[in-house]
Amino acid sequence: MRTIRQALCALCALLALMSTTRETPTPEQLRAERARRDAGVAPKQIQKLWGPLPGPQTLAYHSQADELFYGGAPGGGKSDLALGLAITAHHNSIIFRREFSMFRGPEGLIERSRQIIGDQGRLNENLYVWRDLPGGRSIEFGAMKNEADKLKYKGRAHDLKVFDELPDFLESQYRFAIGWLRTTAQGQRSRVVCTGNPPTTPEGQWVIAYWAPWLDPQYPNPAKPGELRWFVTVDSRDREVPDASPVEHRGEMIRPRSRTFIPARLEDNPLLLSTGYADVLDNLPEPFRSQLRHGNFEIGQNDDPWQVVPTAWVRMAQARWRAREAPSTPLTRVGVDPSRGGQDEFVIAPRYDNYIASLIKHPAKDAPDGSKGAALIFAAVAGNLDVPIGIDVIGTAGGSVYDHARGLNLKAQPLDGSRHSTARDKSGRLGFYNMRAQWHWQFRELLDPTSGQDIAIPPDSQLLSDLCAARWTPTPRGIQIEKKDVIKERIGRSPDRGEAVIYAFAQPAPLRAGGMTVDWL
Repeated sequence: MRTIRQALCALCALLALMSTTRETPTPEQLRAERARRDAGVAPKQIQKLWGPLPGPQTLAYHSQADELFYGGAPGGGKSDLALGLAITAHHNSIIFRREFSMFRGPEGLIERSRQIIGDQGRLNENLYVWRDLPGGRSIEFGAMKNEADKLKYKGRAHDLKVFDELPDFLESQYRFAIGWLRTTAQGQRSRVVCTGNPPTTPEGQWVIAYWAPWLDPQYPNPAKPGELRWFVTVDSRDREVPDASPVEHRGEMIRPRSRTFIPARLEDNPLLLSTGYADVLDNLPEPFRSQLRHGNFEIGQNDDPWQVVPTAWVRMAQARWRAREAPSTPLTRVGVDPSRGGQDEFVIAPRYDNYIASLIKHPAKDAPDGSKGAALIFAAVAGNLDVPIGIDVIGTAGGSVYDHARGLNLKAQPLDGSRHSTARDKSGRLGFYNMRAQWHWQFRELLDPTSGQDIAIPPDSQLLSDLCAARWTPTPRGIQIEKKDVIKERIGRSPDRGEAVIYAFAQPAPLRAGGMTVDWL
């Protein structure tokens, strides 16, 4: 009996060893699984839930870009790509829309996720979270209606962050939220995926600047769809670099991150194309038809009815700049918008008659005080003491820069937008609430195609957004322009470039000395 028991024990031990050998993956198997994850290939049981359509959606699914922008036109399967990646290729995902209400509806992401996932997970509709998905995956839905809502996602790590309809978001929200893109899961890839159509408001123009190699026709080194380009952010600015090699900046090594854009159209989604949706898009009024039907990022958007400077006028001025050579005339005037710390820029706008040369932009750290700011201006005018320089003096930073500029014997002039205005608009019927309103409105009148001024300004997408951001309202005291802080809250940054250009044309309020009016010029 003892011999039989010993034999049975030995047999059980052998079977257990064989079972363990079969179930424990080898190092080669572990490496293969990590490679599959890095390539975005999900196990077969998960792949059954969703698979990308042939064409651009498949290219986007397998793209190796750290930050991918996919879309351009409705119907290309943008939202499906977001859900598909979260379900099959990532473990801890979040999908953002600007407002939670945008997730609802019969064609919203909540309903579409139900169709794909079915009973393979649990949806908590109070928290907007899918849990217990195959492979232990989870998907969260998030929103940032107000600029400050980004703070709710501080420290929230995800290996996939999706921004659905990216142009609806502020640049500050996007940059803040992707700061916590990370994972501790070995072999799990982390990436950002953005979807969207061309921006329809000035606030969304930042998207074109961020993906400039693909979307900005003036970018000096254009990229092909799906091509990887690498960028580093130093001193609050993005700079393209040749490849993924680390870049040294002030003794610190910075690893570039890759971006790409893959266009998608309705024709890439045969299921939706067969429903007749193309007829709906074809009958939209312009510019929405060209924007949405063809994914045209170059065409203008409909302006807000209270927008001070029409977008079309700015684009015309930028087109004139591209068609001209820089004038050989002496420097006429310089506009300066000093930085006030944080992410603000210190911007100098040199004007040659009706031509604004390329803007001189410095990060705030380059002008930590008035002395350093004045030195930047002195360098910009090459020490020319005869050039009028309009400096915004609202706030202590501007006042200090002005004082130090005067100390350098520069022909600095204080631009105090809060001062009283006695001017009238071109029609003679409307007055201005203050000098700030006067300067903005008079710049509008200069850009008016019927004015004959033929103003030319640099083709800078952020400058376009800045100049089109301000809104106006009629008051008993005259035209009033919203405060800079209000604009900053709406677009997520300070409109420094646009303000500097306006200051290059602005004239200071007259001073009164001994009862006599004295002009600055």
